[in-house]
Amino acid sequence: MKIILVCSAGMSTSMLVNKMRKSAEERGLEASIDAVAESQLKNNLEGTDVVLIGPQVRFLEKKIRALVEPKGIQTDIIDQIAYGMMKGDVVLDQAIALKK
Repeated sequence: MKIILVCSAGMSTSMLVNKMRKSAEERGLEASIDAVAESQLKNNLEGTDVVLIGPQVRFLEKKIRALVEPKGIQTDIIDQIAYGMMKGDVVLDQAIALKK
């Protein structure tokens, strides 16, 4: 499963990625999880299953959906509370639920 988090290149999203990777590893789930700036998203879509949008860039949702949904990639805005509390397990659950 390939998950991309879209952010404004902030450090907090990188911290969340690390927590999501740890949660995936603990579950025995094979997952590629990375954070990219919105400007780099189109260059990183190959093989992507889910794109999660950071709450701080939620204003880009319409643009991102127009880019990824025609490719069959599921997308949603990261739950703001889970993001703020850096709950990697909850955000990973969000991504898994989208893929189903």
